[in-house]
Amino acid sequence: MAKILLINPVVREEDVPRHIPYGIALLAAIASRDGHLVQIYDENAWRRGEDVVRQVCQADDWDIIGIGGITTTYASIKSTVRIARELCPKAVIVMGGGVLTSLPREMMAWLPQVDVGVIGEGFLTFPELCAMVDAGERDFTRIDGVIARDASGKLIMSKQRELLDDLDSLPYPAWDMFPLDIYFANSQSLFSEEGMLASRRLDINSSYGCSLICRFCYHLGIAGDMRYETNAEGEVEVAFDKPGNYTRAIRYHSPEYTVRMVKHAYDKYGINFVGFLDENLMTMDQYSGRTWMKEICRLWHEYGLAPKKNPDGTWTGVHWSGTSHATLCTKEILEIMREAGCSHLVYGYESFAPHVLKTIGKGATLESNIRSFFWTLDAGIRPIPNQIIGFPVDDFESLRMSMSAWKRLGIQVKPHFATPYPGSEWFTVFRKSIEDQYKGDLEAFIVDLGDASRISAVISTNFNAIELLGLRELMLMDDQKKIDEYEKVWRSNHNIPDGQPSTLVPSKKAKGPRVVTNVSQLNPA
Repeated sequence: MAKILLINPVVREEDVPRHIPYGIALLAAIASRDGHLVQIYDENAWRRGEDVVRQVCQADDWDIIGIGGITTTYASIKSTVRIARELCPKAVIVMGGGVLTSLPREMMAWLPQVDVGVIGEGFLTFPELCAMVDAGERDFTRIDGVIARDASGKLIMSKQRELLDDLDSLPYPAWDMFPLDIYFANSQSLFSEEGMLASRRLDINSSYGCSLICRFCYHLGIAGDMRYETNAEGEVEVAFDKPGNYTRAIRYHSPEYTVRMVKHAYDKYGINFVGFLDENLMTMDQYSGRTWMKEICRLWHEYGLAPKKNPDGTWTGVHWSGTSHATLCTKEILEIMREAGCSHLVYGYESFAPHVLKTIGKGATLESNIRSFFWTLDAGIRPIPNQIIGFPVDDFESLRMSMSAWKRLGIQVKPHFATPYPGSEWFTVFRKSIEDQYKGDLEAFIVDLGDASRISAVISTNFNAIELLGLRELMLMDDQKKIDEYEKVWRSNHNIPDGQPSTLVPSKKAKGPRVVTNVSQLNPA
């Protein structure tokens, strides 16, 4: 059997480790089930630096060293694979996850130390790869869903891997291979009273994918939005959502699998809180005919997981949180979720300006955002509004509309910045502009990506990075006066008469922006 080392890279240096990497935990469980010898080094949890990474790489004669994650892990991955190649020359270095899937050819070119990349979902690909290595073979392109180098060093993409249909065939994640004490110590979240009191939280994923087409979102190649196309050079490459071309695969675990997994974690680890990592719980509820979430909640009660509060403020059972969507939730399901222990739901409201919402592709409106907020509050669940500024058509009016909505809702939001992550539609649309902002060095942009609270490439037509940073601070201070004063400066700089409703959009014929006075002239795509 193969000796496998899986490394979880640092995800966000500016934050403490909060979430056990679900994908790596599943792959570890699958490889262990197949009889392989698996060890995990969680650099995101330990954060001991390169010296300890070197010690781990030298700890055994590894046959496979696997690493992967989301795009923000790239800098950590680059450092780790360099060390692994130096100290483990015979090991097969495998890379996967969204960071590889979004830009497979670029990643393999930037990281020559990597032998093979797993594109998209790895549940079927990784065990086949492990079996091939264990058999002493190295022709990885015979495996569907990979990118590897041939004898001449040329990158070859194999046939596209189909998605796994029967998600319930997956084992439970190998949580016990990770330093649970570190993650439990960071269980608390400030989104609800129950979240703040959580002391032993684990995260689960009950579904894969989302029905929405948010143009800033990337589904990691697991939502049916990924396809293979042939470029002008005759090479096969990965393509994702493009304007007018959308596909989705809706997959989810059965309620029984989901709740049994939580009961297993409750009995084995004594958890008292669960975070659903799903992109959008309400997609699955709607797609199932409004039965899926009700059944999860019913089973939560049946398995004795519904929280019961003790006199000292503690509780038995498991509170939980997840995601919702303004146009897909209902008053009925929210009330049922609360009775089963749901404490807070994250809503991607993004904006409260109708002309911005029309361009995002989410299907939400100002009215549906407001309605869902109060429905959730009335059900006894905390609605957590997520907002973004710096969308292509954001303007002074959209910022004011959001500030007005905050007052109407009685909330304060610190918006993220619109970030065109690789794999998203807006990365495809704005790629040339992104590269220009980094002097043609796309890798520099990837290294610069943070958690969206730090600004990187700008896709806003109206505002530059300095303006977005400053305007966000004024929004947080509710300083309408200074925003009004700066708008006058901005209008003067762009020769737009005071009082004329306008925005700047790129001209299709000439360089630089053109001015339009009606946002309906803008192409939402």
